[in-house]
Amino acid sequence: MTARFMIQGAGSNVGKSLLVAGLCRHFSRQGLTVRPFKPQNMSNNAAVATGGEIGRAQALQARACGIEPHVDMNPVLLKPESETGAQVIVQGQRLTTVRARDYAALKPQLMAPVLQSFHRLQAQADLVIVEGAGSPAEVNLRAGDIANMGFARAADVPVILTGDIDRGGVIAQLVGTQSVLDPADAAMIRGFLINKFRGDLRLFDDGYRMIQDHTGWPGLGVIPWFPDAHKLPAEDAADLGGTRGTGGFLIAVPHLNRIANFDDLDPLAQEPGVTLKIIKPGQPLPVEADLIVLPGSKATIADLAHFRAEGWDIDLAAALRRGARVLGLCGGYQMLGKEIADPDGIEGKPGSVPGLGLLDLSTTMTPDKRVTRTTALHPASNTRVSGYEIHLGRTDGPDRARPMFTVNGQPEGAVRADGRVMGSYLHGMFSEDAFRRAFLAGLGGTPGTTSYDATVEDTLNALADHLAAHVDCDSLLRLSRP
Repeated sequence: MTARFMIQGAGSNVGKSLLVAGLCRHFSRQGLTVRPFKPQNMSNNAAVATGGEIGRAQALQARACGIEPHVDMNPVLLKPESETGAQVIVQGQRLTTVRARDYAALKPQLMAPVLQSFHRLQAQADLVIVEGAGSPAEVNLRAGDIANMGFARAADVPVILTGDIDRGGVIAQLVGTQSVLDPADAAMIRGFLINKFRGDLRLFDDGYRMIQDHTGWPGLGVIPWFPDAHKLPAEDAADLGGTRGTGGFLIAVPHLNRIANFDDLDPLAQEPGVTLKIIKPGQPLPVEADLIVLPGSKATIADLAHFRAEGWDIDLAAALRRGARVLGLCGGYQMLGKEIADPDGIEGKPGSVPGLGLLDLSTTMTPDKRVTRTTALHPASNTRVSGYEIHLGRTDGPDRARPMFTVNGQPEGAVRADGRVMGSYLHGMFSEDAFRRAFLAGLGGTPGTTSYDATVEDTLNALADHLAAHVDCDSLLRLSRP
């Protein structure tokens, strides 16, 4: 059997995705063929992989392994569309949309494709590193579980439990998790890690021993806070900070309820001449912004209503009058048009709503989903861009006569006649250094010489070095072997 282990968390957001990415890079550099795997993910930050779409974190983990992402790396992806419902993606393709209370009835059908994908990865690899979801301590969700202990037991994968010391109470996190687990589930845990430590590591020596004494699990390391984590794509919208950078060119982004594919913003935030400000609900859009970006959304019509309820439509109009530019990405692009029609009720009740009216376009929601990698030309700067599209709906209208991009000679996106408002379905455009620099310069910004891809690669290597210095990777590899 292929070596394998699973990183589970004693709570949400303990750093599982980052740990898996760093360990993928570390063991790959040791000469092993490594594959990442997450049975079930819940995120609106998706990536296009071979076969369809997966969570953005698994695409980053694949990159850490030096390989292309594949749908087998994340066979079940849940994309929340409302407070009570989510789109279900299975092995890269949309299966259905379900309410949260109905998902439990669906889960037993999903273990088979989860195991199928896992076994295919095993056949390709020396080591598979698995990431859990949420926490196994959520024992109320244990029945039919495919994300944590249900999967670990079905696939016989040893578990490393990770606690987040930065949020406090890490001893209770780990000891408490053991106390609520079924004994057979607890037996899958072969060790623990402490993540996000700040300060002198020796100050936690007593706490570390207490966890070992109470649980009987060996400790595999205390990992200091990794300060460059923000340079890697985040998976959870909760990780979106308020303000990034101190440059003179201000980019403002409203934090929509169902914001999606927000890693589009990362390359902009790393430009030294840029300040990128995420505008939370209850805050006005700054009218002094140089550029306002309407980001992607998993629920365009609902997020448009939220945008108006916050008064951001009024702020946006004021910013435009003061000279700001506006860019809509994917769902944000749809919002900029005159109308969004949903005749089949894909996002809710059938009907249509007025858009912001800043582009002469209309969008019709359609059940067919476009999921593809795209190479485009930006005519204004004569630069090429490689990105991806993940969206429902088709957009058309007079402003498409002035496309933002062309794809194989066909228009993609739109630009208003005065050039101040533009939109596109293309995600990932700002990862292309030449385009990003030309775009910012065209708006009066001062682009730097930052290479985004080089930054990500350097950060993955630094993360791998960081983990190698503080995790007992030899013991981790030993326990992973059957």
